Amino acid sequence: MLELRPTCEHCRKALPPVATDALICSFECTFCADCVRDVLHNVCPNCGGGFAPRPIRPQRDWHDGNNLAHHPASTREVYRPVDATAHAQLVATQAGLPPEQR
Repeated sequence: MLELRPTCEHCRKALPPVATDALICSFECTFCADCVRDVLHNVCPNCGGGFAPRPIRPQRDWHDGNNLAHHPASTREVYRPVDATAHAQLVATQAGLPPEQR
């Protein structure tokens, strides 16, 4: 089950469970859309993969307790600001490969 981390790992922007600008990689590293676009260039600094929109967990119990009340979002903040130099090298090694080819 997704953690739904509460903040961007780079800039600490709040990303509540209903945030439509939260993006995650396949390892659930969580960043805001601004950082993914302007800082990361759609390359996760932790794994090198790409990003997808983080799903929004239903607030209402539509079926069998599968909702935010029964499965709350994480309160654990992960703060790992990106090292711009190291990240530029990672992006360069990928030579513009799209996420599905990394």
